[in-house]
Amino acid sequence: MKELVQHCIDSHADEMIQFGNELFETPELGFKEKKTKEKIVHFLKQLQISVEKEYAETGFQITLGHGKPHIGLIAELDAIVTPHHRCANNSDQAAHSCAHSTQVTIMLNAVRALKEIGLFEKKQGTVTLFFTPAEEFVDLAYRRSLIQEGRIRYLSGKENMLADHHFDGIDCIIHLHAMGTTPGIRYNVNSQLAGFVYKIFRFQGKGAHAAVLPHEGINALNEFTLFQSAVAMLRETFKEEEKTRIHGMITHGGDSVNTIPQEVVYEGYVRSFDPHRLLELSTQLTHTARCCAQALGGDCQVENIPGYLPFQQNQALSEIVYRNMLHFVNADQIMTAEQSVAAGDIGDVGCFFPTIQFGYSGFSGTIHGSNLEIDDPQAVYIEPAKIVAMSVIDLIEDPSLVKQICASFQPTMSREAYLNYLDQK
Repeated sequence: MKELVQHCIDSHADEMIQFGNELFETPELGFKEKKTKEKIVHFLKQLQISVEKEYAETGFQITLGHGKPHIGLIAELDAIVTPHHRCANNSDQAAHSCAHSTQVTIMLNAVRALKEIGLFEKKQGTVTLFFTPAEEFVDLAYRRSLIQEGRIRYLSGKENMLADHHFDGIDCIIHLHAMGTTPGIRYNVNSQLAGFVYKIFRFQGKGAHAAVLPHEGINALNEFTLFQSAVAMLRETFKEEEKTRIHGMITHGGDSVNTIPQEVVYEGYVRSFDPHRLLELSTQLTHTARCCAQALGGDCQVENIPGYLPFQQNQALSEIVYRNMLHFVNADQIMTAEQSVAAGDIGDVGCFFPTIQFGYSGFSGTIHGSNLEIDDPQAVYIEPAKIVAMSVIDLIEDPSLVKQICASFQPTMSREAYLNYLDQK
């Protein structure tokens, strides 16, 4: 079966590369991926595969096969704001500088081949491919408007899908993501991802003429500057193994050069591998910002927005994918157990289901950069599809592997606790 599926993927290589490049040049932000969805649905119709279910504005899924084991595959739909990328769209400057479009092509390539070799007629088992919207944590004002209208419940695609039980019944989940360029490394497996809290700091001062009446003003930019100095001093207390990070940007820095800044807004992430440390540091930063503002006669309002949870990958499932990688590369070309401070809502999924996200290469430029391009289409679109398909074959041909994975897995929190976290209760 594995030889058949590789041959099938090779036979469609040119078509899939063309389709993938077309998606790469059709970037859309989260919950807006309408053109992307149209292209995928049209492609599926040509394969005589129907959309089974739709949700979360632009999310949807397809299912092939029947019975257990039930394997989930995830492909993310959205792009991220990247103004100077050659493919950036005109409406909101979105571009696929995180290469989510390539995930879609890889997973479609794998599922197509599994269908064409007759896996689901020969073996019992089910594969559901979830096309998930809005992984990138951006465009929050628009997403909040969707929440106010009752169209979504939470800010990311997978958060909504988890809350609405769309993953229920899945035994284990395979996901993959583009990785940055590391000399000699083609793949990574079993890497750890951080979690984050999104914070908005609104430093409040008092406006006054900057030249004539500075003594009557309270400079909100000075409040922020003092806060930045305090954060710099906090950094020396961070434990290296927790990979704690604080980063952000000023989104409003005043209204006029000739006026003492009355309000400065700073938005940023707090990241950590340790969920307890993450919340502890978030609280500490809130106190720090308020005290720095008050020290200069101002004030600071702080808004905390739940981000994504840290991601611990399922080692047994990673091992299956790792063995299939070895059909194409040597062991020294696979990075294992990386501690990445990146985050994704796949971390939330991993709290409830045995889940992995392996990395694949074949790109030039920088992830999230304006220069990201697909450098090696074979490495991006074809080889990873073979690894996914071969891993699915392993799981369906030997259901005991899935039973072992499920038996050893323990959710890290209850659904009630998760919803309370998202609702900030």
